[in-house]
Amino acid sequence: MIGSGKTAIGELLAEKLNWPFFDLDREMDRELGRSFHDLVHEKGWLAFREVEYKICKRFSRMNRSVIALGGGTVRYDWNTDILRGTGVMILLEANLSDLAERVRKADRPRVNPGVSLEEDLDRIWSTAAHLYRGCANIIYRADQGKSVPEEVQDIYNLLQVKKLFTAEHAESAEKNKIE
Repeated sequence: MIGSGKTAIGELLAEKLNWPFFDLDREMDRELGRSFHDLVHEKGWLAFREVEYKICKRFSRMNRSVIALGGGTVRYDWNTDILRGTGVMILLEANLSDLAERVRKADRPRVNPGVSLEEDLDRIWSTAAHLYRGCANIIYRADQGKSVPEEVQDIYNLLQVKKLFTAEHAESAEKNKIE
């Protein structure tokens, strides 16, 4: 979900693993040469989703990378179809009031215009929670008052416990401990 901490946690996890980090929103801005917000305002969400799909196809061919998808990427089968099986999918969950507070600072385009931010997020979650959870290999609560480095360490530990990466990955990450 939007505001869950995907970028902050993803950047630090990538650093710990010594892997490159990619953020779908940043990649879209780079590809468009302007903010994706402008695209949404000018041409609508369908145009956004078309560019998003193109970027997801590129992401699906990457190895050893940490990627922060867009807040709504997994709500569309065409994205999850090309991403399924390409790596570990981690869902960062947080309560809606925390998400709203984080998103409010970013002034993001609304999926459901004409409603409050809280109602927009509630509508998204109530209709799509099963999609977010259905594609996740790991679900992590990112609203427990922990620092980003603590959350990254928790996620790293979950990856090890669930044996979702090899000893080689662990060795690389140990060289890049986050203090």
